[in-house]
Amino acid sequence: MKRRILCLSLFSLSLLLSLPACSKKETKQETPKAVNVIYMIGDGMALPQVFATMLATGEDLAFQQFPYIGVVDTRSASNDITDSAAGGTALACDKKTKNGMVGMDVDTLAMETVLDVLADHGKSTGIVVTCYAGHATPADFYAKVPARKMYEDIAVQMAESDKLNVMIAGGRKHFNQRKDSLNLLERMENELGWKVYDTLADIDTTCMKYAVLAADGHMPIAPERGDFLPEGVSTALKTLSQDKDGFFLMVEGSQIDFACHAHDSVNMVDETVDFSKAVQVALDFAKADGNTLVVVTADHETGGLTMIDPQGHYSNVSFHYSTYSHTCLPVMIYAYGPGAEQFTGWMQNNEVKARILKACGIETQAKAEAVDQEIAPIKGSFDSNREN
Repeated sequence: MKRRILCLSLFSLSLLLSLPACSKKETKQETPKAVNVIYMIGDGMALPQVFATMLATGEDLAFQQFPYIGVVDTRSASNDITDSAAGGTALACDKKTKNGMVGMDVDTLAMETVLDVLADHGKSTGIVVTCYAGHATPADFYAKVPARKMYEDIAVQMAESDKLNVMIAGGRKHFNQRKDSLNLLERMENELGWKVYDTLADIDTTCMKYAVLAADGHMPIAPERGDFLPEGVSTALKTLSQDKDGFFLMVEGSQIDFACHAHDSVNMVDETVDFSKAVQVALDFAKADGNTLVVVTADHETGGLTMIDPQGHYSNVSFHYSTYSHTCLPVMIYAYGPGAEQFTGWMQNNEVKARILKACGIETQAKAEAVDQEIAPIKGSFDSNREN
């Protein structure tokens, strides 16, 4: 009897000792990795633009639903105040660069973007914006040029890209009204495997290579273009989600920046609401899917927006802009889904790529570098020949 009790005790003890190891193994196996990534950039949108829109509309915005929020330092390698080219390049790559540069480092060497890496890992990719297809922020994710105004060169790089599946944007003139007289749209359809549309209506979403170039220049302002941005996100998701290996989608609310440059508060609110609707489409997809990381941030703040009572009585609120240019104000970053817990605290804009890849289970050798050059003196505004 004693021997039986002893054997039972030893057997029970061995089971108990084995449990922690199994539990640890199971926990490691259950750590979720993002299969899909939706990376959203509100151009010129810092916390003031978000909160001003909440005040003006009296409504909640999609940004309030994110469980993880952090702060992003937007300085470029050449200026305390970045432009969209350098800001977007840092968000797409591992290094900060000089203002005006697209997808290149300070030595004009091409850099690998987060879109490049995820495409190389077999994921389909897409871009949805309300500006030119070749404007600074979208171009930062697929093009490599030393100057952001090289629109026709950027258009060729987009057309010839073997890593980009879907483009929804404006900027048709850089494809068919070119100085070299090349009809790049015809080449895209006849030689490069693209389907090209000029509207979101009747898109063949089963096609895995198409461009919607819905305006010669930038898309119209929000009230005039309707739900082009949220519908564009929905359309792209229908296509990209067919890829069993996952996808990467970059979305930009491009014209928040335009409105703030113009000190147009009505348009700023409209554009921020429009971007919030697009974010909601992404969040709804991610919540239903369970394998999608959504990251929302901005390349910089525009306008130096504050909300003040001009009379100093703490009662009436007016929107006040302190500049027609950008500022060095840090911006927010919001995250939802697998790996979202990484996007808290204070970070440099060139750290975001590595965190996204880590969420996907892809470890990178490159280490995000802070600015180590001497910062150029701030001029107070950008050169007149440079777009923002």
